[in-house]
This record gives sequence, structure tokens and C-alpha cells, in this order.
Amino acid sequence: MSLFAWNEAYSVGNVTIDAQHKMLFQYADKLHAAMSAGNGKDTLNQTLSDLIAYTKKHFAAEENLMQTHHYPEYPQHKAEHDALTEKVVRFQNDYLAGRVALTGELLRFLKDWLSHHIGEIDKKVGKHLQLQAH
Repeated sequence: MSLFAWNEAYSVGNVTIDAQHKMLFQYADKLHAAMSAGNGKDTLNQTLSDLIAYTKKHFAAEENLMQTHHYPEYPQHKAEHDALTEKVVRFQNDYLAGRVALTGELLRFLKDWLSHHIGEIDKKVGKHLQLQAH
């Protein structure tokens, strides 16, 4: 079983956001598979880069939706996005500089973050968007 398996419990009730979240899980799973296969630094870095790039794209789309629909907790939500982005980019830079290795610790962090952020924080956004639609 995949460490990053999507299930409907993560659904926030918005088709666009849910589709993007599924892609985040797929990118994280691809990183896990590359690490498990013992792929080299270039492949791992490219996979991590793809995950980071898609995460930034998703955050921008989600933040745009929150602003468009006047989500009241937008500043706190954006701050959480910014903190994750900064942490993962810093990790990638440290990895490329040879200061850290890609380990299970990164995967656990990503899994915990995805589960918590999507399962709790993004669900509030989904509820707000649903209320705005009615």
C-alpha cells in the first residue's frame, strides 16, 4: 500500500481543489517510489522539484479561490502555505548542497502535513466555498 494514498476522507467538496490534492498525493507518492527504488540524486532532485513546483501552483490556485470568495481565514491559511513552501525549498537546497539526505523523515513530514492540512485546514475552505455557492 502506498504511503500517499488518496481517499475520499480528504475531499473538501470542491472538484478543482480535490483534483489538485489528488495530484499532490501522486507527486509525493512518486517521490516515495523513487526513494524506495534507490534512485540517484538527479532523479530524486527532479522528483522533489516537480512536487515543489506543483505545490506552488496548487497553493496559488487555492489562494486565488480564497480571495475571490472572501475566505475569512485567508491570512492564516496563506501563512501556512508560505511556511511549508519555505521549509521544503530550504530542505531541497540543503539536499543539493549535500547537507541532508532524502530520508523517511521528509516523507513522514509530507504525509503528516498533507493529512493535517487537507484533512482539517482545507476542509474549512471547502465548506466556505460550498456556502458561497448557495
